[in-house]
Amino acid sequence: MSTVEFKGFGWRHAGRKAWAVRHFDLRIEHGERVLLAGASGAGKSTLLAALAGLLAEDSGEQEGEVLVDGAPARQRRAGTGIVFQDPQTQLVMSRCGDDVAFGLENRGVARDEIWPRVDAALAAVGFPYDRDRDTAQLSGGEQQRLAIAGVLVSQPRLLLLDEPTANLDPAGAQLVRAALAKALHDVDATMILVEHRLEDALTLVDRVVTLGEEQEPVVVPHRPGSGPGPVLLTAERLALRHTGNVVDEVVRAGEALVVEGPNGAGKSTLALLLGGLTKPAKPGRVHAPGERRPPHRWRASKLAGRIGSVFQNPEHQFVTSTVRDELLLGGRDPKVVDDLLSRLRLDRLALANPYTLSGGEQRRLSVATALAAAPDLLILDEPTFGQDPRTWRELVDLLADLRDEGRGLVIVTHDRDLVRALGDRRLRLDRA
Repeated sequence: MSTVEFKGFGWRHAGRKAWAVRHFDLRIEHGERVLLAGASGAGKSTLLAALAGLLAEDSGEQEGEVLVDGAPARQRRAGTGIVFQDPQTQLVMSRCGDDVAFGLENRGVARDEIWPRVDAALAAVGFPYDRDRDTAQLSGGEQQRLAIAGVLVSQPRLLLLDEPTANLDPAGAQLVRAALAKALHDVDATMILVEHRLEDALTLVDRVVTLGEEQEPVVVPHRPGSGPGPVLLTAERLALRHTGNVVDEVVRAGEALVVEGPNGAGKSTLALLLGGLTKPAKPGRVHAPGERRPPHRWRASKLAGRIGSVFQNPEHQFVTSTVRDELLLGGRDPKVVDDLLSRLRLDRLALANPYTLSGGEQRRLSVATALAAAPDLLILDEPTFGQDPRTWRELVDLLADLRDEGRGLVIVTHDRDLVRALGDRRLRLDRA
């Protein structure tokens, strides 16, 4: 087990004026299970990165100390396991079993011991495939389960979890929480968890530490639409690979279509097809009224002006070095950009590098980049990921306003509150 201590700790990313976190003091005893709560951007993920020894000295400025068992955290990395918000940052091998075994092999664990431990870790998180499954064929939620297995297999003394169930469907999230509870019961590990949905995490922890002000519970502001308008997009016989699902759907202006279903059902694949970012397999097609060519054959500038996409992993959309430049890209109206920055609470971060933002801030930036081109249709994959209650409500209100102005919305989500708030119509996809 590990004792954790922050002494006047502060961290400022290189090139940033504001500190991500500062003057932070906290002691966590051996074997404690602690939930870190607080607003998006309060510094929760920065604290976990510091404990994992992942804040490089040349990437920012540090104040104070962060200690694990009395030594600087960078010296204790071997006994620390961390699960990030984005599981793709942790997957390194092409086969699932090899990915979980990677850390054990690097540590020289005997081969006859490796595979029983790999199988036990995969079973513990409810991973639905065998070891030979290609990691490229996994959904975001399945990748997250694999990443958790890859950490648990090493039996860390300090376990750090950064919103580990954010990308999972409700059943999968409950399964992972149960697996974590069992794993924590069976091992003497100190655990620190970052989570916005406090009610889902309380059974896993002994106490809660809040950064900044206490957060109000999410209030679901049901915002029914006034009714669908003209057709924006028609999808016919869209086959979603590896799932057996075939989709026929019509997307209309002034309507929010919510796409639900378990991980691996093809929701994100459907979002890419509707967004014109992937070519449909024959005989499937996507058609926009008045257009001879399908969206995947439009020029990039035309596609961005008609259909805006927000990916499941927001950092895949960033191409510039500052938040404001990201929105100005393509000659967009500075006044519109400044309004979006203010409305999405990103104005104080206008000059920050997008890759130094918190997960919730990156998500809001990805929404802003899609909105900056004022498209008629928005395809949003998990738009409320990583949001605290205040920014969640503000984001839902913004999306409702866009729909009421006549935009079409297609929202892929596991967020049940978002479905209740905005779901004018639902499309359910199930795994084959």
